[in-house]
Amino acid sequence: MIFKGCYVAIVTPFRDDGSINEQALRSNIDFLISKGVAGLVPCGTTGESATLSWEEHNRVVDITIDQAKGKVQIIAGAGSNNTEESIAAARHAQDKGADALLCITPYYNKPTQEGLFQHYKAISSSVEIPIVVYNVPGRTSVNLLPETLERLCAFKNIECVKEASGNVTQISEIHRRCGDRLTILSGDDALTLPILAIGGKGVISVVGNIVPDRMVKLIDEYFKGNMDVALKIHEELLPLNQAMFVETNPIPVKTAMNLIGMNAGTLRLPLVSISERNKQELISVLCKYNLGIKE
Repeated sequence: MIFKGCYVAIVTPFRDDGSINEQALRSNIDFLISKGVAGLVPCGTTGESATLSWEEHNRVVDITIDQAKGKVQIIAGAGSNNTEESIAAARHAQDKGADALLCITPYYNKPTQEGLFQHYKAISSSVEIPIVVYNVPGRTSVNLLPETLERLCAFKNIECVKEASGNVTQISEIHRRCGDRLTILSGDDALTLPILAIGGKGVISVVGNIVPDRMVKLIDEYFKGNMDVALKIHEELLPLNQAMFVETNPIPVKTAMNLIGMNAGTLRLPLVSISERNKQELISVLCKYNLGIKE
């Protein structure tokens, strides 16, 4: 499978009673597809997977696959700190027609590098579709090292890594070791352009929920060789990218979506509404992008 371009880590819209708002989810999916994204990633960090029951998790994946209707790639979240649970989610997504799987490194357990290797080996042997390994040490307290990823390249369906360590030197080392055997996608919007420059092929984006066309254009222009244009878009988006992390993701992006008239709904505890101070800061940033604040 070819991984290239702007993939969006989609939010899970909740109603005020905490239930999943299927209509809003489908509407958001249609919007993103209309803007030319390469794919959608349900049930990742941005989708609040940590507070979804497995029944809800699988339902969000099912809705995303159904609504996309094959128009874009679906990389279904299938991560857990319990390997057997991750395998079960992966099998479900595969059976429902997902194109690939996003599997985060196990959190809280703090496995060794050998434990990480065995975790992914077990998932790899349980499914046939491609696996995107997700490295985000800031969330999991464990860093998947380049040498471990190099070992994982031995498994034919481990094809890609979403790298959110924020360590460009580490990401460059991954490319040096793995080359074309492993596609690198940025896990940090603000680092997308630098990661493209050291061998990356795209991004799994948070800010893409609200400005998908601009993230799509940044990547397209880079691969057309228009580095000046790509750099200009990168710099234009930098304040917005930074604003998306003024509080814990997905608090700011859900707030932003609601402010501009998209239905992201509420958050689930232990995440809470954005502070008034940060909300005003976010509004100030959004106004600079002509996104049509509704408040």
